[in-house]
Amino acid sequence: MANVVHMPALSDTMEEGTLVAWHKKVGDAVEAGELLAEIETDKAVMEFQSFFDGVLLYIGVEEGNAVPVDAVIAVIGNEGEDYQALISGDAANDAVAETPTEETPSTEVLETITAPLAQETTATEGDRIKASPLAKAMAKEEGIDLALVKGSGDDGRVVKRDIETYMEQQAAAPVAAAPTTAPVAVPEAEGDYEDVPASQMRKVIARRLGESKFSAPHFYLTMEICMDKLIATRKQVKELTDTKISFNDFVVKATAKALTEHKTINASWLGDRIRYYNYVNIGVAVAMDEGLVVPVVRGADTKALSQIATEIRSLAGKARDRKLTPDEMTGNTFTISNLGMFGIDEFTAIINPPDACILAVGAIKPRLVMVDGEVKESNFMKVTLSCDHRVVDGASGSQFLQTLKAILEEPMRLII
Repeated sequence: MANVVHMPALSDTMEEGTLVAWHKKVGDAVEAGELLAEIETDKAVMEFQSFFDGVLLYIGVEEGNAVPVDAVIAVIGNEGEDYQALISGDAANDAVAETPTEETPSTEVLETITAPLAQETTATEGDRIKASPLAKAMAKEEGIDLALVKGSGDDGRVVKRDIETYMEQQAAAPVAAAPTTAPVAVPEAEGDYEDVPASQMRKVIARRLGESKFSAPHFYLTMEICMDKLIATRKQVKELTDTKISFNDFVVKATAKALTEHKTINASWLGDRIRYYNYVNIGVAVAMDEGLVVPVVRGADTKALSQIATEIRSLAGKARDRKLTPDEMTGNTFTISNLGMFGIDEFTAIINPPDACILAVGAIKPRLVMVDGEVKESNFMKVTLSCDHRVVDGASGSQFLQTLKAILEEPMRLII
């Protein structure tokens, strides 16, 4: 019997995937566990292995095209087997998958036309809730109980717009209802230009940060830290180990240590409750041509400086090669974004869900200061903590920064 292959959800935030390359062609034999295709998700290009044995009878997505999660991308079965009945009900999906288009339909349209493909939708019998795969993924990501969401789809089915509406209603600030999806008036170009389709990564960055900015009431706290002792300590450490340890590695370690003393910062807003973590997983923003990815250093509070340095370099390299696994990009409880290496003195960052806070780190800059009646040169670094006011108050955010400052200004506390 032929088996339909759907676009898989290869990450917790994936809504659609781009078929980068097929490793089999129609008529080729396929074994379970064999590489079938490469798929670009919102975070990386990942290998997709077949779940079935048989012959590749049908390819529903051409290389370079994107389709929603759960759309039909292939059929695997016995040679000569009639598979048309399996896909006859998916004409709408075929139109999206096979026809190159210049305009991508809205997520709501894609969700509607692919609804028949949602085989994993929960049943409606008893008190089980009927919801689309996308709605379920969003609810899981945001910590939303689907039982609290009113569905507007067929037969009360919960769809993406219902989750978004619920998030807006739960937001504490009026700005949560800001019209982020209003049509944008694009002026007629007067000169030469180039339109470049947004990558899966850029689309998800836009969606997630838009949701964060307009649903989480942000406020910002900036503090200046003297880095003279840390600069001297780093020089000593470089003489004692072959491991290259950057200033950012020190910041990650110091932040992890400070978080163990300030549980309210190491937290998430879950709609009807706040989750405080008893472990510290720090996301470290890595710049790429297409945007930022945030690999996660797990248990950062339990790791030595050298371990953190080695792990961050490895994760950053995998990020730039688009080889990060979903597990390496999820589970963060706090995030650090450092633009100091680009000469940025100070900036504010948008909170990276599901975290309650993100730390923006600027460059280390020398400045003349008066010490004991004498003018001397000292080095300072500014950090800005972006806080979700639903979880963090100004006092608790300030106390966290004071602890971080104390650690970085006495860096031997990180080594002892």
